[in-house]
Amino acid sequence: MTVIAEIFSQGEEVVSGQTVDTNATWLSQHLNDLGLTVKRHTAVGDQLDDLVALIREIAARADCCICTGGLGPTVDDLTAEAVAIASEQPLQFDEIAFKQIEAYFFRRQRPMPAINRKQAFLPLQSVRIYNPVGTAPGFALKIQRCWFVFLPGVPSEMKAMFPVVQQQLQKRFSLHSHCLVTLRSVGIGESAIQQRLQSLKLPDQVMLGFRAAIDEVQTKLLFPADFAINARQALVTQALDLIGDAVFAVDTPEQIQGDLPTVIGRGMKARGLTLSIIETASQGMMAAKCIGHDWLRFVQFSANIAITAERCGCSYFSDDLAQSAIALAAYLQQRQSIDWQLVQLYSGSLTDMDQPIVLYNALQTPEALHQTSMTVAGSAQTKQNQAALMGLDLLRRTLNHSCL
Repeated sequence: MTVIAEIFSQGEEVVSGQTVDTNATWLSQHLNDLGLTVKRHTAVGDQLDDLVALIREIAARADCCICTGGLGPTVDDLTAEAVAIASEQPLQFDEIAFKQIEAYFFRRQRPMPAINRKQAFLPLQSVRIYNPVGTAPGFALKIQRCWFVFLPGVPSEMKAMFPVVQQQLQKRFSLHSHCLVTLRSVGIGESAIQQRLQSLKLPDQVMLGFRAAIDEVQTKLLFPADFAINARQALVTQALDLIGDAVFAVDTPEQIQGDLPTVIGRGMKARGLTLSIIETASQGMMAAKCIGHDWLRFVQFSANIAITAERCGCSYFSDDLAQSAIALAAYLQQRQSIDWQLVQLYSGSLTDMDQPIVLYNALQTPEALHQTSMTVAGSAQTKQNQAALMGLDLLRRTLNHSCL
């Protein structure tokens, strides 16, 4: 049975954009992990009529709803009042909740403002949820078909109270966790991936989705809990073959392979390799993404190519981008007791939005020279990040090739 869930965020600061609603994202991930199907995210401001109307709407269409915000002591915190109206239950003073609020202030040796007493008034038939890190108790109750859970909007408080919510959900519903497989790729866009997956025939119960992040594109395959493992593995293998070597990691419930630097780090450590990096367009971002990895032994960066070469002690410099990078990589190889040398150069303007840059990477290994080039447009930050990813991806592909 599919359990339909919604997430409802309350507060003017959310709808006005002053506060980013990270609660909804966090709750969605955890509800999906439990086996609920999240259908909607809704946000509403501090208007009593709007709150009541939305609670009644959700009560008629969802099996479960997690609500955050509006449980504070001030006049704009209206959630409990709205729930009382929507559920046709009066608010009742909860002595235990009040003692918990008093204890919060006592532990901090601060007097409790009188207005905090408001937070101890809960709907008559609701189940109180203890707040171990704040003053606002949460509560849960059923309205029509929907089991509502109301939690504070402060993320740290909401997360601290969620284990109790999880127990409630597992008791009330027959939940079976979905199986999410994520194919993580770099150097390819969502539309190109979807084009490559056109011939992939997915059963109706398997959902395909995409998420474009700053450093990668994620292709998500969501399988029902009872989907056969062999059939799941076969579909994932087909998707991998269709997308190709742009995929650098596959995350499954059984194994999380991690982001691009993590995957590279694992490969470098397994082979006992060390690396030096010269980066210009990325200006240190490649090294920053790999911070903490002991296989990265030497880093030099500057936006000025001639200065970069001079700092490394290399007098050779050519107008030919490829020749300069190759010469610099070879020079470093001769003078460093480091296994691999990665040199990144570029031409064009980093700061001019209207002018793309041409990136060139040369990776010198004892066995061969590996090269890539690419044109990148956009803001300075976009060019910098794409330059870093391009260099790291060359390193990743070389590691894969050399392991064959």
